[in-house]
Amino acid sequence: MANEMLLKYGCNPNQKPSRVFMANGEELPITVLNGKPGYINLLDAFNGWQLVRELKKATGLPAATSFKHVSPAGAAVGRPLSDTLKKIYWVDDLGELSPLACAYARARGADRMSSYGDFIALSDVCDVPTAKMIQREVSDGIIAPGYTDEALEILKSKRKGTYNIIQMDENYKPDPLERKQVYGVTFEQGRQELPIDFDMLKNIVTENKDIPKEKQEDLLISLITLKYTQSNSVCYVKDGQAIGIGAGQQSRIHCTRLAGQKADNWWLRQSPQVMGLEFLDNIRRADRDNAIDVYMSDEYEDVLAEGVWQNTFKVKPAVFTREEKKAWLEKNTDVCLGSDAFFPFGDNIERAHKSGVKYIAEPGGSIRDDNVIETCNKYGMAMAFTGIRLFHH
Repeated sequence: MANEMLLKYGCNPNQKPSRVFMANGEELPITVLNGKPGYINLLDAFNGWQLVRELKKATGLPAATSFKHVSPAGAAVGRPLSDTLKKIYWVDDLGELSPLACAYARARGADRMSSYGDFIALSDVCDVPTAKMIQREVSDGIIAPGYTDEALEILKSKRKGTYNIIQMDENYKPDPLERKQVYGVTFEQGRQELPIDFDMLKNIVTENKDIPKEKQEDLLISLITLKYTQSNSVCYVKDGQAIGIGAGQQSRIHCTRLAGQKADNWWLRQSPQVMGLEFLDNIRRADRDNAIDVYMSDEYEDVLAEGVWQNTFKVKPAVFTREEKKAWLEKNTDVCLGSDAFFPFGDNIERAHKSGVKYIAEPGGSIRDDNVIETCNKYGMAMAFTGIRLFHH
């Protein structure tokens, strides 16, 4: 380890010089085992590491996240995968999957379009099943507390030997005050060290007071994910993984819609119409993901037009009609939703309901809390007021 690391450039190639260093004179808490990580890579690495570390602490399960542009595209814990999830995440040919590999499959698979070229963070030592999964995905790098010898060799083979591999010091504790500069002015604040635990979910303000333990865990996953997502942000979670993350929107309803659409796409990918698509044998993974995304959208003609579908499919798929999509989406139930600040109006709840949300955690404190609660009661939802805002910038 060293006190500083020189970087090629900052956020953009013209932003030089660039480095990361420890202002207190101590050594950096990371060791670069391979590659040359850049400025944005390290922002993703440090934010991602904090997220998975907290997920592991809250749930006791191995955790993974897929970061892009300083927000998670996906985050999950290592619950086992169903055969359907293995297929839509393209890992059904990998044999036995470790809990850590399941966590990354879920994190990567939640929004494969956004995860393309991700920076990965793992809570546990990277094992061979996880490394084999990562080996064939387009990714910029990984941070983890360690790597088995075989897993490290597998990862070193990526990107012609230039894949960024970082080992994190698990015992590192940052200073309680953090600083950053904007326009030459230094900002200082206490770190967001607030523990996110089950006690946050005790104040249930709706008529429905029943939030099962597994759903409470999913709500914690949503809140911890939001803690490291650029605000405004909301996060839909189901079965131990984020299925829709809306980040950085100025209006919360736009955030709820964006994340809801991602959650809907995650569910639509499990429909018979999508599961039955017959792709050409030599199609690239990214092209396959893009084709599925377009096929499920209103722009489906872009992949189904005559002379075009032959570039992707063996057999021309039938149109996935709006009525069929609506019927399938109605089968997605018991989804959890977290918000990093209060919902100002009931319209957010209306949109969440369309994506199967039944359990909600948000700070509360809006002058329209009564309207938000009333809308939840209309649909039999259970909502907890955490009393805590989780803005991240």
